Amino acid sequence: MATEPPPPPPSSPALFSAAEVQRRCAAGACWVRRGTRLYDLTGFVRRHPGGEQLLRARAGCDVSADLDGPPHRHSDNARRWLEQYYVGELRGPTQDSQENETMAYANARGPIPNMDPRCKSVDFEKDLVDWQKPLLWQVGHLGEKYDEWVHQPVDRPIRLFHSDFLEACSKTSWYIVLVVWFPLVVYFSWFYYRALAQENVRLFSSFTTEYAIPVSKYVFPLFFVVGLLSWSAVEYVLHRFLFHMKPPASNHYLIMFHFLIHGQHHKSPYDDSRLVFPPVPASVVVVFLYLLLGLLLPEAIAGIIFTGGLLGYIIYDMMHYYLHYGSPSKGTYLYEMKVYHVKHHFEYQKSGFGISSKIWDRSFHTLIPETSEKEQ
Repeated sequence: MATEPPPPPPSSPALFSAAEVQRRCAAGACWVRRGTRLYDLTGFVRRHPGGEQLLRARAGCDVSADLDGPPHRHSDNARRWLEQYYVGELRGPTQDSQENETMAYANARGPIPNMDPRCKSVDFEKDLVDWQKPLLWQVGHLGEKYDEWVHQPVDRPIRLFHSDFLEACSKTSWYIVLVVWFPLVVYFSWFYYRALAQENVRLFSSFTTEYAIPVSKYVFPLFFVVGLLSWSAVEYVLHRFLFHMKPPASNHYLIMFHFLIHGQHHKSPYDDSRLVFPPVPASVVVVFLYLLLGLLLPEAIAGIIFTGGLLGYIIYDMMHYYLHYGSPSKGTYLYEMKVYHVKHHFEYQKSGFGISSKIWDRSFHTLIPETSEKEQ
């Protein structure tokens, strides 16, 4: 009787000398280490919330102390994220005195394990879902495990549907938002400004003709700005109450709905094909808001407010893409918002709902604290 062959031995990690790591860094790569574990962050440097130069300055060095802080103690999700870029182990002693000083400092804070067990790398073959198949139907069966799973981000593309057509409709490039919606902003601005210029638009005319107020073309910028600012409130409400609802663990379809509209973005925050809203589903929301404003206000006024809001939406989507993929200069508003938004993804999923502004987070006490208890 034939016996089963023994299981293959576990593969050994690749080994790299300190000199080889330095050669790769000198050639433009960004490798860092944590203890003896080596990570290739070359593809991540522009996305790092602290800025590209911050990581470049640490190329070839040990980042254990940087992960623990001060000034910033990285979250468990950030440490898990790092493990996705693991490439092998450092072989032999380090030759850089500055690195040795860093190691001594890190060891003074406590022993450095090869890998924090809380932050083990994702084994995609043993994950809760099969990454080789579309995810949308699968996540509906995760039940009570869904909320924790969806807020442990990974750096890999997501496929939602079996159908190639539906999959294509769920993705879009950032510039498509400009191509589809910005011409409408230009056209509606011209159209409704001309409507005001005819001087036959009246406020309250549907309630009384005696006290109806004529609307001058010179108030066009006012209504436009009202629409622009109104979008920031819509952005906050949608993000907080719809995108971050917690679907019941027993309802497969609500879990699928949540994953479709926002959960997939939190699971894979750097999937560049899903960082802006696709035009097809966006059209449904745009038409609904246009019709709603038309029921509440005179057509020209509603149209101007709608146009300002549409421009606000474009700015929001462009900003959201840039906060994920851009590398703004330190000290700028965009840098501040990038750090803020990355914290929302990796540590504070129940706060920090503003993308283009913090104004509504301040107003409704959902602002991400500048210093958390973990960082003190």
